[in-house]
Amino acid sequence: MHRLKLAEQVLRDKGHTVQSLPTTGPRTAGGIAHRCLADGTDLVIAAGGDGTINEVVEGLAGSELPLAILPAGTANVLANEMAIPRKLHAAAGKLDTWEPRRISLGHFDDAEGRPHHFLLMAGAGLDAKIVYDVHLPLKQRVGKLSYWLAGFRQFGHDLEEFDVTIDGTARRCSFALITKVRNYGGDFEIARSVTLLDDEFEVVLFEGRRSMLYVKYLFGITTKSLKGMSGVSIHRAAEISLSPTNGNRVHLQADGEHVGRLPANIRIAPDALTLLMPPAYPRK
Repeated sequence: MHRLKLAEQVLRDKGHTVQSLPTTGPRTAGGIAHRCLADGTDLVIAAGGDGTINEVVEGLAGSELPLAILPAGTANVLANEMAIPRKLHAAAGKLDTWEPRRISLGHFDDAEGRPHHFLLMAGAGLDAKIVYDVHLPLKQRVGKLSYWLAGFRQFGHDLEEFDVTIDGTARRCSFALITKVRNYGGDFEIARSVTLLDDEFEVVLFEGRRSMLYVKYLFGITTKSLKGMSGVSIHRAAEISLSPTNGNRVHLQADGEHVGRLPANIRIAPDALTLLMPPAYPRK
């Protein structure tokens, strides 16, 4: 809380009028953002992790109201992607230099037909199962380590497979990353040639039921040598269909939050959000 107050003071010192609207729990940030639309707010600044930012994006999707972020949370992928300082007051001090850019979002409907948007990425299969298995109190205590522990628990077990259809061709895999950012989890780059400014996803598919295959895949991620690796394929697409096979219960995550299970149709929603970005983004 002290860090947030310091960031607010930095903004006030620069002549901005700031009204702090704290969330009261999960799934409340979107409603706050939507009320800002009705109140004629000039700019929404979301201070939080990727999950909170996702909720705010849901509240602003399709509007003209610009969004800026101050990074917090377990692993702020968006801040890492745009090279925003992790200290809130330092990020607030640079906000006046950022530029508004109109970008697309990812979109899908859940099992009840409700629309969802995401800013960063969606993942199906292994990584979504890890997100589903993360113990929330442990996450609050140890942060990103909780995801590694949940991931290690998958080893020795067969993984659920599913089909991903791109341009009419179905491919079977156990993990699909559908992303508009290079950064993954704050530590890695899986996609290598996509930016938030693109109107297509980069889709990275990992094949195989055997969990030990992911030792090889992790090596490819850490050494930036996934391209051309056996069992990995990389695609560009604006629409993707994902379907479970053989009755498998395959999990789905969006921007690091569990959002349900397959089937799902994921597509680009063009011209959907105004995001303030550092002028140097995208980095070379």
